[in-house]
Amino acid sequence: MAFYCPDGAMAQQLEGAIAALEADGRPGLGEQLSVSWIRYESSLRHGGGALASAQGSSWRGGQVRYPASVVKLLYLVAAEAWLQRQLIEESPELRRALADMIRDSSNDATGLVVDLLTGTCSGPELPAEAFALWSEQRQLINDWFASLGWPQWQDCNACQKTWGDGPYGRERQSYGAQLENRNRLSTDLTARVLQAVMAGDLVSPPACGRMQELLSRSLDAAERSADPENQVDGFLGGGLPAEARLWSKAGWMSQARHDAAYIEVPEQRPMLLVVFSEGAERAKDEGLLPALTQRLLQS
Repeated sequence: MAFYCPDGAMAQQLEGAIAALEADGRPGLGEQLSVSWIRYESSLRHGGGALASAQGSSWRGGQVRYPASVVKLLYLVAAEAWLQRQLIEESPELRRALADMIRDSSNDATGLVVDLLTGTCSGPELPAEAFALWSEQRQLINDWFASLGWPQWQDCNACQKTWGDGPYGRERQSYGAQLENRNRLSTDLTARVLQAVMAGDLVSPPACGRMQELLSRSLDAAERSADPENQVDGFLGGGLPAEARLWSKAGWMSQARHDAAYIEVPEQRPMLLVVFSEGAERAKDEGLLPALTQRLLQS
């Protein structure tokens, strides 16, 4: 099931942008990068009718990669779904954790959210039988996304907390000896999730409104300067004009620089752009994602 209509001209534009960025001192970029890019005739925020106009293209969009903090978008969606089904209780502390998880990309807040969603907690390594039960609980988020029936979910995995120093105890046990149970997402899956959130088409319109509020990013220069970890500078929003509007969730660690963004610029078609870039060089490359945004806006 496609969630946008493939557009040949956009595919050529995307390939050309990647080739130009690779030629600009980024050897091997084409293999280090996954991109999903979609345009709409009207704002997704004005109702799901804009989905009918969705046209797009992708570059390695189905390839799963470690998503870093972009996975927090999925945990936000799952939390709203659990609240709707009354599987977890509404509380100011949960709302504080969700806000910190998305706005500030807090790993501590994310840990609480994952615990609430799955009924698990971190701790020492577990014996085999107890670990099997714990691991089954950790699959609840995966099970829910699989139940949506989206083909883009194939090979994805969203069952691990996010870390500063890394997992220990049963959390490291859960990753597997070769890290085979690490989180994995594709840009296509991430794009479909973000598109549904922005269109009010996932969980419920009120829930999507709450999620949109958390994902909204300020492009004000003073506010960005006051917050060095603003998830705009060095990411897709860094390539936007001041009059644009941005909703996004970035991910960054020593081997990755990612972003998932919905963008509205006056006098241009709204667009959704998800970019995963891998490798130490790409993680340090603060110019790549803003440059890609600018090239695609100009195309």
